[in-house]
Amino acid sequence: MNKYLPLILAGVLLNAAAQICLKQGMKAVGPFAFVVENIIPASLKVMTNLFILLGVGCYVVSVVIWLMVLSRVDVSYAYPMLSVGYIVTAFAGKALFGEALGPVRWSGIIVICFGVYLITRSA
Repeated sequence: MNKYLPLILAGVLLNAAAQICLKQGMKAVGPFAFVVENIIPASLKVMTNLFILLGVGCYVVSVVIWLMVLSRVDVSYAYPMLSVGYIVTAFAGKALFGEALGPVRWSGIIVICFGVYLITRSA
């Protein structure tokens, strides 16, 4: 199963990249109200934003890769590896958007890292 780790990580990293692109896109779009009158204007803003389109593209490719992973690896091994995306997005959020990583988040990241380590050792 470890021979598929690069494929798993590619899918996970693309998924994390999608989140970062979507966040950047929504920063540009800005908050909007969920009301009927806003459906078309907000939809147009979202559908024409380059970062959102890039994020959706990353998601599509990550799903294709994930299907390849699931055809080769036990789901009980592969699925927990998605938690690596939490780590990547936490660091990217801090680096790109200035988001806070306080002690509680650091603790969570450490627990996730330990869990991923245990899972990869079980392969």
